Amino acid sequence: MYFDEKNKIDIQSIDFIFNRMIENITNSKNDIFIISEQSRRSFEEMKIELELIKQKLKVVIQNSDNLARQTQLAKQRLVEVSRHFDKYSEQQVREAYETANDLQIRLSLSEAEEKSLREKRDDLERRLKVLYDTIQRADHIVNQVNVVLNYLTSDLKNVGAALEQAKLKHEFGINIIAAQEEERKKLSREIHDGPAQIMANVLMRADLIEKTYRERGIDAAIKEISELKKTVREALSEVRRIIYDLRPMALDDLGIVPTLKKYLSTIMEYNKGVDIHFQSLNNETRLPSNYEVAIFRLVQECVNNSVKHGNPTDIWVKLEWNLNNLNVIVKDNGSGFDLEAKREQSFGIIGMRERVEILKGSMDIKTKIGNGTVVMFKIPYPNNEQKFQL
Repeated sequence: MYFDEKNKIDIQSIDFIFNRMIENITNSKNDIFIISEQSRRSFEEMKIELELIKQKLKVVIQNSDNLARQTQLAKQRLVEVSRHFDKYSEQQVREAYETANDLQIRLSLSEAEEKSLREKRDDLERRLKVLYDTIQRADHIVNQVNVVLNYLTSDLKNVGAALEQAKLKHEFGINIIAAQEEERKKLSREIHDGPAQIMANVLMRADLIEKTYRERGIDAAIKEISELKKTVREALSEVRRIIYDLRPMALDDLGIVPTLKKYLSTIMEYNKGVDIHFQSLNNETRLPSNYEVAIFRLVQECVNNSVKHGNPTDIWVKLEWNLNNLNVIVKDNGSGFDLEAKREQSFGIIGMRERVEILKGSMDIKTKIGNGTVVMFKIPYPNNEQKFQL
């Protein structure tokens, strides 16, 4: 095919434009992230301010109630003195009037302060809701931009190579991007719902400890510090769990069976009252790393779902090493669930199905409310040259 100089494609110009586009999108994403972080800090500061206002409002309300009772008694006394002024001295009449008047003024001031605090509280709660919505929208936009960036940098940067492997890119590209983003979102949610929330609580309680020390003394403050230490230990434990969940170090060295044993033992330590029974039947087989990681994640998702939502006392995990495939069975005696109601909205089930499909396997769930849950995976082995006997 013939191209003249006028129609010749300038690859360098295309690369320059492409790189500038990536740079601009990345900068926009960073700007959105900064806005999100600033909003998050404002949100946490407002939460602390709201808590302090609520505490102050509680004290003011109690004071207003007390003043209202005293004012009522003072008015009754004033009525009594006025009605029978001939029985009381001029000094007593004056004192009754001044006491009732003073209490009425103090009550009015307290009620005005109460009204002001209520308005501040309501305003802060409205602003907190707006900030929370802003944070959620910013996070959603950042996730969408990440998908676009991953697609651009993964699939479009080297256009020539992408065209040569178009079929392969079509089959695996979107799955890889979706899997990466799902893992990132899951990690983000875990950090946000776990350590981030706990540390925000630590910050708020630290401020309250200062206030407690000033108002109630060192003994009360030390008691609060003891509670704070428990919260910090909980945060440390949660961080360690998330680090372990990212990728168990033993998986590459020891394989799927020893790693699962250690993982399930750890789950039992963190969840007292739950017994997990593990079996590996027939000749165990080492599989390629991506297979072992996927199998580990499938078991992990099932066990986590069972512990979180099923409230079981026993969980059974069984690996059956057959001639051509591995069967993975995870069973519990928990509360079960309505599979039809969950099917369309459960990201956990969707994620597991996607993992199994990538491995060209199958998945079956049997559950009923009140009768526990059984999840079964059938994973065909890869080519024989890719595995070896233990």
